[in-house]
Amino acid sequence: MNQHKSNLINRRQFIRATSASVAAFHILPGSALQGAERLAANEKLNVAGIGIGSQGGADIDAVAGEGQNVVALCDVDDNYAAKKFAQYPKARRFKDFRVMLDQMDKEIDAVVIGTPDHTHAVIALEAMKHHKHVYCEKPLAHSVHEVRALMEAAGKYKVVTQLGNQGHSFGSICRVCEWVWAGAIGQVHTVHAGCDAFKDVYCQLRNLDKLGQHYEVPKGLDYDLWIGPVPFRPYTPFWVPWNWRGWLPFGTGAIGDWFCHVIDPTFWALDLDAPSTVQAEVSDYDPAKQGLTYPPATKITFEFPARNQRGPVKLVWFDGNNSIPRPKDFAADDKVPGTGAILFGDKGMLMHGSHGGGGCRLLPENVMEQYSGKNAPPEKLSRVKNHHWDWIEAIRTSRQAGSNFGYGGPLTQAALLGAIAIRFPGQTLKWDDQTARFTNNEAANAYVHPAYREGWSL
Repeated sequence: MNQHKSNLINRRQFIRATSASVAAFHILPGSALQGAERLAANEKLNVAGIGIGSQGGADIDAVAGEGQNVVALCDVDDNYAAKKFAQYPKARRFKDFRVMLDQMDKEIDAVVIGTPDHTHAVIALEAMKHHKHVYCEKPLAHSVHEVRALMEAAGKYKVVTQLGNQGHSFGSICRVCEWVWAGAIGQVHTVHAGCDAFKDVYCQLRNLDKLGQHYEVPKGLDYDLWIGPVPFRPYTPFWVPWNWRGWLPFGTGAIGDWFCHVIDPTFWALDLDAPSTVQAEVSDYDPAKQGLTYPPATKITFEFPARNQRGPVKLVWFDGNNSIPRPKDFAADDKVPGTGAILFGDKGMLMHGSHGGGGCRLLPENVMEQYSGKNAPPEKLSRVKNHHWDWIEAIRTSRQAGSNFGYGGPLTQAALLGAIAIRFPGQTLKWDDQTARFTNNEAANAYVHPAYREGWSL
């Protein structure tokens, strides 16, 4: 058997095993909020934070708030991380995650990763090789190849993983799933979703002509470590420490930042996996000349094949200057979500916002009345305290967390396929998930597994 087929089988086995463990957890009734927060002091987890200046710092605070020990902090930028370093004076400080894992191998149980997208995979994989449990911010990785490598490693090293799409642990996402499964809107055939937030962050066209300007690397920043595995580009303050999400060598734009939040309820409720095709439309954007940054507006259409008892699903993503269109059946006072989704079924619609289907409601109003209050469908999904608690408790009880890499990996992969499609606007890219290749565009396949710079590898 060749290595590719062997890896593919391992990936499939991991997905099945992970899905089974997650299902066994989620179908339990009740809230069951006892557990990790009641651990004795000597039973607490020793956690390290890697990339702590922004969201990673908030994640570390959340883990500490659940009573766990923060024993190490790692960041390439002393200035950006200064407040968090000061907040945890007992934690050992590092710049290089590899040095931290080597020196504190026996003192660390788990790591929280909050670095830019392009370094997620190399850090997460190294942590798993050290048998550390991993909480990684979304998107899980920067390429499809990296996503699959992390999924395989999580199964190989038998660690507990969690993608940082916090809404997966909200009660509202459970309600969305239970409404769909109860048939409240019938068979779902189309989903319109998107994000209209932070347009100036994701599209950096205004700064493209400034990249040739020379800037000295600030004192305290290890820029070579910040660049990590991607091809080297000279330092500029236009992407460090902020705005990197709008630059495609490092981030994945609006779809990378928001897809894992907004599409999570749909992905779970409809049991989606890999799309068969993806096609992007962009506005005021030439990928050949402006491809370093994300477009000002995208419309990306995914076709998901029928699966089990579900028919095919068309998912259309809108971002930037493209908004979710107003359905013709909306009432005059119904407001289309700026960031969120509308699920269309043959019996009605389900509308929600971002992060776990917040503000979810059924349309038309009589459908909402039929499935609310005493008529609400039974709770098939266990409600958890919060996303970080779920990860900690999963470690303590030897189960998988709700948005483990077996679930969060395919969710991220779909977003990354959309990020590839914007480079080939107007073309319908056909995706073969078993071989992890586009069957009709070799140029697109170069973005599935981009090369690392010398000295870096998974």
